[in-house]
Amino acid sequence: MSQRPRYEHQFAHALKQVRSLTRHSQEDFDVCSSRTYISALERGLKTPTLSKVDQLAAVMGVHPMVVLAMAYAQDSSPHAVQDVLQHAAEQAWKLMSPASISEG
Repeated sequence: MSQRPRYEHQFAHALKQVRSLTRHSQEDFDVCSSRTYISALERGLKTPTLSKVDQLAAVMGVHPMVVLAMAYAQDSSPHAVQDVLQHAAEQAWKLMSPASISEG
């Protein structure tokens, strides 16, 4: 049986990648977190709350789903991230479709 991926480590990698791509230092997050906390997140030692992901994304100027999609993507390619976002959008659409809502 295959093991589930360790998403906290994938989140750590995604956060570091987005931070690097947006050219932010760990110190740039001092409005919402300490450099020590950001370092711990990027090493997979801590797991952020949803509100913390929102704050971190705001500092980097990206939507929180960007960081999460990059964490859940199979690899770091734009196509893998697009696949994750498309799959999530399809599931949300299906759940919120008028037929689904009227059945509930």
